[in-house]
Formats: sequence, structure tokens, C-alpha cells
Amino acid sequence: MPEKDLSREEREKNAKWYVVHTYSGHENKVKANLEKMVENRGMRDDIFEVVVPTEEYVENKSDKKTVKERKKFPGYVLIKMIINDESWYLVRNTRGVTGFVGPSSKPIPLTDEEVKALGVAKKARVLESDYKVGETVKITSGPFENFVGKIESINLEKEKVKVFVSMFGRETLVELELNQIDKM
Repeated sequence: MPEKDLSREEREKNAKWYVVHTYSGHENKVKANLEKMVENRGMRDDIFEVVVPTEEYVENKSDKKTVKERKKFPGYVLIKMIINDESWYLVRNTRGVTGFVGPSSKPIPLTDEEVKALGVAKKARVLESDYKVGETVKITSGPFENFVGKIESINLEKEKVKVFVSMFGRETLVELELNQIDKM
């Protein structure tokens, strides 16, 4: 059966993650341009996801700690896609893209281990949670790792949880991923 006859979900299972090099500082523009072109050209069955990996960090400035976000890999964008002439051409000719990462710009897909290490693979949707509002939890990763807090709210759709953490003698509300907390 030709790939074009498969459903979008079946095609997405066959898609691989590729790394694209961009002009530094243009990662978000490339992401937006690619997503717009995929929609306009009806290529949602070839290009499934465009990600600019980011990480949170704590910045100390004049005795104030603020959580900020920065790009993990400046100058790179990750794309989950099925490579064919049309999809390759679309990505390669997007403004701000300098080429695919690989020998002589030949796209080489990331391995499953690399994708997992980068944290871009979609997790299964969480339909319900073992956590309850008011429950005390320990934060397992991120800038607040090893802090203990109390759950204020849970958003299953976004897989986020808001937790009050005691910092510098006051309660501070932080938003975390569900996978960043554990029961006490």
C-alpha cells in the first residue's frame, strides 16, 4: 500500500525526527514559517511537528530569583516528518533555514534514544491524574528540583500542575509538568 493511502496517524508513526540548521536567532521565525507553509500547502500528512527545544533556568539578579527560558540548541530546529522530494524542498527552502544536519545536507533522522534524550517525543495523553489539589509533592526535575510544595491546581489537557513552593520565607506559585513531581 502506498504511503499516501495511509491515515495521518499511521503516517505519523512512520515519521522520523530531523534536525535543521537555521540562522542564529531565527529559530522561532523558521518554526512559524514552516507551520504556516505546511498548513497552506496541505502537507500536514508529511510534516507533523516543528519544535524549538527550550529549557528553564533560574536567574539570580539583585537577590531575586526568576525563572527564565532559553533555547537548548541555538541555531537548530527539530522537525518530525516523512522525507520525500516535496517535504524536503519545502523545509530546505524555508526562509532562515540553511540546511538539514547530515553529510552534505543529506537528512539523517535522529535515533529513538536521541529523541528521548532531547525530550521532544510526544507522551501519551494524560486523561486522569493520581494527584489531588492540596496534596504535598516533591519536585523531581527542573530549577526547583528537590523542593517540596502543595498542589494549587491541575490542568490535565496541558499536562501542567501549579504548585506553591516555599522560597525565602514566602509561598511562590510555580507551574510544572506533571512528570516533574512525585507524591511524598
